[in-house]
Amino acid sequence: MRARRRIAGRLTLVMVALVALASACALRRQTVHAELTAAADRQDVLALSDALEALIDAGHDTLADREYAYDIVHAHAEDTAPSMFARAAVTGRLVQHKGLRAANLVPEIEQCARRSRELDPDFRDGAATRLLGTLYVMAPAVMLQSGDSEVGVELLEGLVERYPDNLENHLRLAEAYIALGDPASAGTHLRACLANKAALRRDDQRLLEQLIDNTGPPACVQTMDVPPRIRKKSVDSGPYDAERSVSGLARNKIHSAAGSAVKSAAIDSTKASAANTPN
Repeated sequence: MRARRRIAGRLTLVMVALVALASACALRRQTVHAELTAAADRQDVLALSDALEALIDAGHDTLADREYAYDIVHAHAEDTAPSMFARAAVTGRLVQHKGLRAANLVPEIEQCARRSRELDPDFRDGAATRLLGTLYVMAPAVMLQSGDSEVGVELLEGLVERYPDNLENHLRLAEAYIALGDPASAGTHLRACLANKAALRRDDQRLLEQLIDNTGPPACVQTMDVPPRIRKKSVDSGPYDAERSVSGLARNKIHSAAGSAVKSAAIDSTKASAANTPN
């Protein structure tokens, strides 16, 4: 009799565990947005990456969205510049969300970005180069297989020279200079972004404000171009303290490295979709 009770008790626990697992899986399926599954059904990993970026920019994404997108692009073996870039971008977004728990995926971002760049360095105005350059600057060296901050800055500087009208290039180079303790060199690029702020994605606008918040408004910028919150802080806090600024950015370095790199390479999903629509 006791043996039967023990067996019955164990079966009950197993059933409870299975129900809980099924509920968790169902919840995950429910939180994956339809635009992601639609792109996956078309086997279009670039559209999947763009759809994820649009959700993130709007603040509507979930962890399940990022995990689902990663599962799809990771299983996609097409060796093309768009496919490799999409894999790097989506992987970076997952690392951004999970932080150190997914630090082992950083080499995958690097490898895929390098491969995309090898296949087509001009894809989306050097998107893979922008991602790779920012990753080399922001990610701890122990997470990388090759490249370092010096190489990263060189890549970003080259992009600004090749595509001077691309604001994302200026923003990423400014971010790199500031992260490496050279805010003076970032001034020109911050001014370019401030002058055309409305053309930036919303998440890039937030990054621009964060950079100025940490460094102070660049010289020769009209006061009205600077957000009121930052203007007030600049007045209240006194002279700009470069060491304080850089150390403040460094505290978030590991968690933001991959995601920051990805944001630099992402292009507005509407423009991307239009560029990839057959005539």
